[in-house]
Amino acid sequence: MNRKKQKEPWEDFEEQVNVKSKRKLKARREGNHTVWFGLGMFGMVGWSITISTLLGIALGIWIDTKFPSQYSWTLMLMFVGVVLGCLNAWYWIQSERSND
Repeated sequence: MNRKKQKEPWEDFEEQVNVKSKRKLKARREGNHTVWFGLGMFGMVGWSITISTLLGIALGIWIDTKFPSQYSWTLMLMFVGVVLGCLNAWYWIQSERSND
């Protein structure tokens, strides 16, 4: 029978400490994550959400003026823009996190 050996609680803790210490040493070695890097990432996340939201609003206003209907394309496309912007921001944050 193929049984996995149960890990002791201290083994999990040791593994977590090892992973965190390696991450910290790598950050010290690279040294490129300064305050400016954080502000740049914050700005990139904000702009990725803002631009896609504004594009959705602009397209929605254009559709509402050209093709009037009972539904507000502006609101629907604004929501789509926010969702796409958040997904884009999440993608960039994950890619930066995987580089660490």
